[in-house]
Amino acid sequence: MGLDLNKLEHLIAVAEEGSITRAAARLHLSQQALSTSIRVLEREVGVPLLERATTGISLLPAGTALVEDARVLRGTACSALQRARRIGRGEKEVLRLGHTPAVTGEEVIALLRQVTAAHPHLATDVNQRYPDELTAALLAGDLDIGLCRAMPPPHGLARTTLGHQPLNIAVAADHPFSTRPSVALAELADQHFVVWGQPGHSGYTDLLISHCRAAGFEPRTERTPLQGTPPATAVIGTDRLAFVTTPPGPAAGGAVRVLALDPPLYAPLHALYSPRTTSPAKDTFLATATL
Repeated sequence: MGLDLNKLEHLIAVAEEGSITRAAARLHLSQQALSTSIRVLEREVGVPLLERATTGISLLPAGTALVEDARVLRGTACSALQRARRIGRGEKEVLRLGHTPAVTGEEVIALLRQVTAAHPHLATDVNQRYPDELTAALLAGDLDIGLCRAMPPPHGLARTTLGHQPLNIAVAADHPFSTRPSVALAELADQHFVVWGQPGHSGYTDLLISHCRAAGFEPRTERTPLQGTPPATAVIGTDRLAFVTTPPGPAAGGAVRVLALDPPLYAPLHALYSPRTTSPAKDTFLATATL
């Protein structure tokens, strides 16, 4: 028996809201209609999906598994619908690309130059997304490619490595290290590092911390309040340091100095994508873009 996408959407809403009442309001359904839909879905699946208690509703293991796959199915169906409409209307193929703040605009442009040189008629739509937003948009079928660093692919997405960029150290122009062309990571054991994600909740932050540990110290980190801005600018007006992929030399109009690491260290550039959607634009990017 096939699964009804509408019922799966109902299950997703209940899982995310943790309440039949709130999920029903979100879906513009009556509570009775939503409860009936969920019970029918449980009968179709053949096992309980939800645990109902006075404190709320939570997913049972089978429900968790089905919600994970349901999100993938929803995104695949949405992407298929959008593709059919685009073809039927004679609209141009567009590569919808998102990137996290850890990926610089210069890196995005360098990749797209390769793609458009090989396929000059391919249009692009590029925007920056925070990591959670990036994966949600990919799963929903709203993006073809998501560029990131060291983010583990969530259920339903695949990841490929486009290349590795040298890691450098950004400091404010008046920092004591600013007159140096390079620095060894071990020399920075007493410094404070600006990061963009919380340790343990960000694959990229955890990668940077692992580099410090390999150099023999546990770094002191703080999350920058300047989320979404170019990474090198986070150190302006501070005595903090930041790992960046910006080339060595002056940056941010001279307010920042970027130092090379010696010996060099590298950060991967990854592309996240759905392997289940049909997208010539996505396939073109993955076959062409590399650093």
